[in-house]
Amino acid sequence: MKIEFGYGKSNLSFDIDEENIIKILQLNCSNNITDETEEIEHALNNPIGTGTIGEIFKPGEKIVIITSDITRPMPTRVVLPVLVNRLIEAGCSESDMTVVFALGNHRKHTEEEKKYLMGEALYGKIKCLDSDVTDCVAVGSSKSGTPYEIFKKVAEADRRICLGNIEYHYFAGYSGGAKAIMPGVSTPKAIQANHSKMILDAARAGYIDGNPVRQDIDDVADFVPIDFIINVVLDEKKRILKAFAGHHISAHREGCKYLDSLYSVGIPKRAEIVITTPGGYPKDINVYQAQKSLDNAKHAVKDGGIIIFVAQCAEGLGEKVFERWINEAESPEDIINKICSHFELGGHKAAAIALVQKKARIYMVSDLDDSLVRKMFMVPFDSVDDALKSAFKECGRDAGVIIMPYGGSTLPCEQNLKNS
Repeated sequence: MKIEFGYGKSNLSFDIDEENIIKILQLNCSNNITDETEEIEHALNNPIGTGTIGEIFKPGEKIVIITSDITRPMPTRVVLPVLVNRLIEAGCSESDMTVVFALGNHRKHTEEEKKYLMGEALYGKIKCLDSDVTDCVAVGSSKSGTPYEIFKKVAEADRRICLGNIEYHYFAGYSGGAKAIMPGVSTPKAIQANHSKMILDAARAGYIDGNPVRQDIDDVADFVPIDFIINVVLDEKKRILKAFAGHHISAHREGCKYLDSLYSVGIPKRAEIVITTPGGYPKDINVYQAQKSLDNAKHAVKDGGIIIFVAQCAEGLGEKVFERWINEAESPEDIINKICSHFELGGHKAAAIALVQKKARIYMVSDLDDSLVRKMFMVPFDSVDDALKSAFKECGRDAGVIIMPYGGSTLPCEQNLKNS
């Protein structure tokens, strides 16, 4: 069987004997959404837990729309024109609107990237800017002591709208909702305090009630109210399947339920070999982002098995602290011990990879230098075919294989066996 993966902005393919395949993790089902704009309109006409945009927003109010940065697949350029039209219909002026790209701990955008995110029609008409960690204000703290330090432009707005896509997050449970603000437009200090909870058992993918990381995220709205959200669930080609609008908790949770119905995929058993990929650009832009597909793969691989990690990583490791932790480590165990004694934002990604390596060996197919791949305690390969050949040699020719073409989105779930 020939399998094709997204790889950067193109594709790569490999061959595998069909008899070895335990399962290819795909969507459980799919809506036939042919018009993304109509789906956004439908969500805005049927908000969950709030009034409509026309009932909430008034002329003269300063409105900030917080949306994802270039490393996320959120289709801002599709959602934004529909939202702006609704705000104008409510009597709001374009001059009172500002789009803020939630950078979190990521790099700033180029103007071309901003133009792409905004779309041709709105770029230059509505002010857009990156969040700035040097221009934040303290607004309070969570019940667990996490400081809320928010980008001033967002904190001081009259109204806030959060945009985002919902997918599994390896320790926040799910993306989307108030995550646009915390950590989206927060300071490194605040993000670090929140992310330090990743080592707790309840901080895991697909888990939301009682998740300490998500609790911090949701509680930020007590200090910086969120007036409205638009969250979307995307298909494998990053097209909008379903949109959810309204309250930052109620609408978000409905979106999470819908995501589970699509992307929580039952597996009949764990595999000796798992082949995973983020699915191409922008998810595999660097190791820092692509790592999420590794975390989901650990739920599909047997102890002592092999994960073949396919990610172009054109921008390298992607984050300075992450790079330092990798360069300083003598072994994966070093990283795990370090994160337990000294949490550092950026280092948490190195620790997440190290935790996977406690369970399985990682073969990597990428554009990275072989020496860098080895420095991450992974084995470099030029192609998936070569990696598979080596994996079968290690695990046996009859080894079972689970294939994850969208590893950052699909969550292997043994509890769903009876529905497999």
